[in-house]
Amino acid sequence: MTSEQQHPANHSSHSSNHDEAKPLGESFETQSSSISPHLTLSHCGTPNATMLSSRIVRAAPLRTAALAVRRLPLIQTRTFLPESMVGRAKLDEKYPDSDYPKLTAAEDPEMNGGYINPPRVKRQFRDPHADWWDKQERRNLGEPVHEDNDILGIFSTYEYTWISPGKGLAQIGAFIVVFLGVVFTVKQVYPDRVSYPREFEGGLVRELGGEGAIRARMEGDEDP
Repeated sequence: MTSEQQHPANHSSHSSNHDEAKPLGESFETQSSSISPHLTLSHCGTPNATMLSSRIVRAAPLRTAALAVRRLPLIQTRTFLPESMVGRAKLDEKYPDSDYPKLTAAEDPEMNGGYINPPRVKRQFRDPHADWWDKQERRNLGEPVHEDNDILGIFSTYEYTWISPGKGLAQIGAFIVVFLGVVFTVKQVYPDRVSYPREFEGGLVRELGGEGAIRARMEGDEDP
């Protein structure tokens, strides 16, 4: 007696379940015709394990297609904000070109939108004892700021004006002349150290390697 005769109820229920799942299987079969032989394995052997492996095989193409759809493009995305927030139309709406003055080259020679700069005077050269509103910056309230204020402010690089470049070079040259003069004078006046080469007994012939070796100075040699 076969297993199908012993358990007709199980077989009938399994067949009904298989018939109910048939539309899902048919949808997978339309994608891959090579897996259709596995459908017959669900009626014999171990149906649950066979159906699970079949579903895994059938789901592989779908999973690959889903990953391909979710994959980002190769081109780098600068922002994920929608065009309604960062698009060109939105920027033109927020910052219209009509707000910027359209001036000719004669009307705007400094190309700063027609801004009238105050006199280019470094704050360092302003009177430190004057009645300024801002004592530290030497500036009054509401006073226009020069567009180069970063190099004209009080905290910019200090400009030394107490000496001219020519005078500075003359002072450096005088220092060099005086230094070399002192060195030459000391060399001419300061006496050399009185010294005489040392003499060794026998010229250290044996100590330096014996006959034929270069010996040291010994008594009786000529004066150097």
